[in-house]
Amino acid sequence: MNKDKKDHFEILRKIEQNPNSSQRKLAEELGFSLGKLNYCLKALKNKGLVKIENFNKNPNKINYIYVLTPKGFSEKTKLTINFMKAKMKEYDELKAELEKANR
Repeated sequence: MNKDKKDHFEILRKIEQNPNSSQRKLAEELGFSLGKLNYCLKALKNKGLVKIENFNKNPNKINYIYVLTPKGFSEKTKLTINFMKAKMKEYDELKAELEKANR
């Protein structure tokens, strides 16, 4: 999984877990700068994977909610499967390497 897809996967996971998180909190939890997170969120929005809405009744209009679209859920599922396949491959390679070293 390339770096951009891994970043997008992590963002989609965090949004699904807590759509009310602020950009600052998301960036902190992911270890991203605010600029990087903003860039990634815009890319996910442009791909139709995330909707970004402000709280209608909140007087502070800079607070947003991030919502995965159906396409976003589907993409997150695909990315999860690819991530798990990559980790299983990595595990199998490490296991084979250890077995070879212990002979």
